[in-house]
Amino acid sequence: MNKSATDNFRREDNAASEYLVELGARVRAARARHGMTRKILANDSGVSERYLAKLESGQGNVSVLVLRQIADAMDMKMSDLIVGAEQMTPERQMLYQLARRLPEDKLAEALKLIRAQIGESPNDAKGKRISLIGLRGAGKSTLGPLLAGRLGFGFIELNKKVEKEFGASLAEIFSLAGQPSFRRLERRCLTNIIDRQDEVVIATGGSIVADEKTFSLLLRRTHVIWLQASPEEHMARVMAQGDMRPMAGSSEAMEDLKQILVAREPLYRRADARFSTAGQQIEQSLQKLEQITLSLLDGGGAQSA
Repeated sequence: MNKSATDNFRREDNAASEYLVELGARVRAARARHGMTRKILANDSGVSERYLAKLESGQGNVSVLVLRQIADAMDMKMSDLIVGAEQMTPERQMLYQLARRLPEDKLAEALKLIRAQIGESPNDAKGKRISLIGLRGAGKSTLGPLLAGRLGFGFIELNKKVEKEFGASLAEIFSLAGQPSFRRLERRCLTNIIDRQDEVVIATGGSIVADEKTFSLLLRRTHVIWLQASPEEHMARVMAQGDMRPMAGSSEAMEDLKQILVAREPLYRRADARFSTAGQQIEQSLQKLEQITLSLLDGGGAQSA
């Protein structure tokens, strides 16, 4: 093999290695957004944990069929894992790069301009529906019904609606049907709520933002408020509710929680408003949440507190 051919081979080999690293990073990030451990993804996809570990570290020589299994297990399109920014059209690449450089407080404003260009009128579609997003322990189930009472609205906890529809607990749904089936059921329940109710407060599951179809529906048809807390408060509040599972390997659980927060933060930031309940009493949080809600219903823009 001559020097020119050898150099070409090395360049192709390096490019392939770089692509596998990027692919592994996308799979790892998608898994974090969905709040799935590698063990759960392995179980739902039928792909071994060992293979997933190699893939996520950029060492897997992944086949199309295996990648389809992994994407199906997270209710994603395979193209969402395969296609990177470098394969977008030049115009979309430019838009993507510009969006990455925008500070968060300007991103919502840019989205409004884009929506105006494509003829979306978000407030008309949102009605008086309020949805609360965020990880478990942020205060959605506590503040949601209290906020609804103040407003004179109905209150719905989406996960409980899904359990009632399926006739089983969330754990049983995931065990019997897997995450993709849960996501489809969640989307159907949310659609029914939106179609039938206007004045309502909806407390959503923490991972709803990981499903693009469902989260897009939520953003289009409701006023979305992101409730935040520190990782330590998330963990403490969940345990105070009687769920002692986080105690099993607490340091590892805390690290997983932090990774999920990092992976989902760009998604949570798409909310119309965000509000931190950290270090606050329930009444304090409720008053501030009500102020933000009334501002949104009156046509106020994205905000934080």
